[in-house]
Amino acid sequence: MNPDFIQASIGGALIGMASVALLWLNGRIAGISGIFNGIVFTSGGERGWRLMFVFGLIAAGFLYQLLSGTDLIPRDNYPLLLTIAAGFLVGFGTRLGSGCTSGHGICGISRLSPRSIAATIIFVASGIAVATAVSFIGQSS
Repeated sequence: MNPDFIQASIGGALIGMASVALLWLNGRIAGISGIFNGIVFTSGGERGWRLMFVFGLIAAGFLYQLLSGTDLIPRDNYPLLLTIAAGFLVGFGTRLGSGCTSGHGICGISRLSPRSIAATIIFVASGIAVATAVSFIGQSS
């Protein structure tokens, strides 16, 4: 069996278990944009679990690198201003869409939320359209 398939399956199962655990134990949806927004704009007990969740996301990448023995290959040669602008656009989009792909795509669809199903279809369709346009523009230049 393909090792990438196994790794992706394990990762998907872990994401699913973490989402279910957060919902059962804390009554919260595991939408990363909402969790991160809560770190910035809330205080007290609400901030603690959010910080630990984000810390776990970051620590998992380092733990994977340590256990797998492979180096993560950073992407470079991206213009800094373009990267910052893209980050702001993603943040704006998650606020406009009332959530991100993790909240709608993983948690919302599993709860059969019509709003999340519609949002995820729009996310995927937009991604396909942008990737196709970028590919087409790249081939014309």
